[in-house]
Amino acid sequence: MKPFNIASALIEKAASQPDALAIAFPEKNSLDKNGITRYQKITFKELAFETACVGRGLLAAGFKRGDRVVVMVPPGFDFFILGFSMLQTGVVPVFIDPGIGIKNMKECITETEPMGFIGISKAHAARVLLGWGKKTIRKTVTLGPRLFWGGKKMQNIRNFDRSEGPGPFFDAGPHDLAAIIFTSGSTGLPKGVVYSHGNFRAQLEMIRDSFEFSPGEIDMPTFPPFALFNPALGMSSIIPDMDPTKPASVNPQNIIGPIKQFGITNMFGSPALIDKVGRFGEANGVKLPSLKRVISAGAPASTKALVRFSSMLAPGIQIFTPYGATESMPVAKVGSHQILQETQEKTGNGFGVCIGKAVKGMEIAIIRISDEEIPNWSEDLKVAPGEIGEIVVKGCNVTTSYFNRETATKLAKIRDGDQVRHRMGDLGYFDDEGNLWFCGRKAHRVKAGEQELYSTQCEHIFNKHPDVFRTALVGVNGKAVLCVEPEKSGNPIDQAKLKAELLAWAAEHPLTGAIKTLLFHPGFPVDFRHNAKIIREKLAVWAKNELA
Repeated sequence: MKPFNIASALIEKAASQPDALAIAFPEKNSLDKNGITRYQKITFKELAFETACVGRGLLAAGFKRGDRVVVMVPPGFDFFILGFSMLQTGVVPVFIDPGIGIKNMKECITETEPMGFIGISKAHAARVLLGWGKKTIRKTVTLGPRLFWGGKKMQNIRNFDRSEGPGPFFDAGPHDLAAIIFTSGSTGLPKGVVYSHGNFRAQLEMIRDSFEFSPGEIDMPTFPPFALFNPALGMSSIIPDMDPTKPASVNPQNIIGPIKQFGITNMFGSPALIDKVGRFGEANGVKLPSLKRVISAGAPASTKALVRFSSMLAPGIQIFTPYGATESMPVAKVGSHQILQETQEKTGNGFGVCIGKAVKGMEIAIIRISDEEIPNWSEDLKVAPGEIGEIVVKGCNVTTSYFNRETATKLAKIRDGDQVRHRMGDLGYFDDEGNLWFCGRKAHRVKAGEQELYSTQCEHIFNKHPDVFRTALVGVNGKAVLCVEPEKSGNPIDQAKLKAELLAWAAEHPLTGAIKTLLFHPGFPVDFRHNAKIIREKLAVWAKNELA
C-alpha cells in the first residue's frame, strides 16, 4: 500500500524538482533599492536535506515515534523544517495558537500530556514560570538562547548528522496519529483535534480536486501551517511579512507586493484580511493579474468584501469561500460568481449564507437541532428537505475524536458503522438545487418569546446597509438584541438615524420582528486565528451591562 505519510511528498519533490523554489520568507527590515522586501529562499532539495538532518537529530536527542510534542515556533524556516521532520519520523506535533491566553494555554498543554516542548526562548520561559506541562514534559529543544530550562539547542539538533542521504522515515498507516491541532476556542476552551495520517491524505486529495491546483503554482498561505501541504500539492510557498495571528492588522502592501514580485497564482486569506486588502486595492486601483484563485475561510466573507477584492482580479477569477472546520476540512465550497450573481440578494433577505455544494468525497446531512449526545447514526435523524437543522458531515477527512476530551467527543461525534460523523455545531438547510445554506452557530441561536432566531440568517438582513460594517445578534434576559459595528468611513455617521432605519427594517421582516433593541459597539471582539468569527458570548455580557 502506498505510504500515508504526507511528508513523503517532500522527498519526491526533492528528487523530481530539486532546484525548484519550496519556500520564501521575508527578511526582517530588509529592502532592496526599489523598496521591495528581500526574501530568503530555500529549494525543495535544500528543504528535504535540512528536514532529514533535523529528523536524525530529534531521534538522537531522545524523541521517538508517538511522542506528543508542543511546537511554539513562529513562521520561518525552522517551523517548516520541524513540521516536516516530525511528520517524517512519527513524532507528533501539537499545535496550539498562542493567542488563546495564558490560562487556556496551560489547560490545553496539561490536557495533551506532552512528552516534549520545542519553542523559542520566550515560550520556554513562559512554560517554566507558568508551569506548562511540568508533570509530563521531559524533552525540550530551544530556538535561540537556552537559559535556565536546559534541554537541547535547535542548532545542535540540526548539526547532529549532516550527511547526505535519506533521513528517517515513518511509513504511516491511515489510522496512525499524525498531529494534534487545537481549535480556535471561539465558543469555549480550545479542543485538541486528533489528526491521523489518513485524515491528512484525504484532506489533501479533496483540496486538490476541489480547487484544481496544478504543479508549479505559487501559493501565498497567510495562515502559514497550510504551507505544510504545498509540496504534496506541487506548489511553492511565499510567506508574507505579517503577523499571522492578526490578519485584520495586515499592511495591504505586504500582500500585494509579493503577489506581483513572485507572480503568485493562489492565495489564502481570512475574511478580515480579504476585507483589509480589498479596501486598499479598490481605493488605489490595484490589479493582481497573476492570481488564478483566492480562497477565504474562517467565517463567511461579506459580499461587500468580495466585491472590493474581486475588483483587483482578472475577469473570470473567483474568490472561493470553502466551508469547514478544524475537525473537518473542506466540507463544501462556493465561488464569488455564484454569491455575487445569484445568492447575495437572498442572503440580504434572510435566507442565510450560501456555502455551496459538498466537495467530492464528503457527505452532508441536516438533522434535528439538539444539544444532547447522539451515540449512533439513524436516517430518522434527518429533517425534511428545506428545513433548518444541524449540519452533520461524513468523509475520510473527518477526524474521529478530541484528545482527552471524552465529553466533547461524545457531543460532537455520531458513530456510523466503522466511520464517524461530525456534528459541525452549525445550523443550515439545503435549497431545491442542492446548495447548502448556513444560518448560524447552534450555540448562537436566540430565544425571543416563542420565536427562535438564528444569528447569521438575521444579521445579513442588516449588514447590507451601507453604514453597517457588521452586526451580531445576542440574547439578553429573554430579549433579542442587535449589536451594530458601524462602518469606519471617515465621515461621521448619524447613529440616531441609522438606529431608526435598522429598527424599521427589523419590524418589516418576519424573521426579525422580535428585535426591538439595538446597541452600537465600536469594534466587536473576534477570534484570534482569523479575526473574523465574532465572539458573541463576550458581546452578550457587554450588552447585558449596557442595558442594566
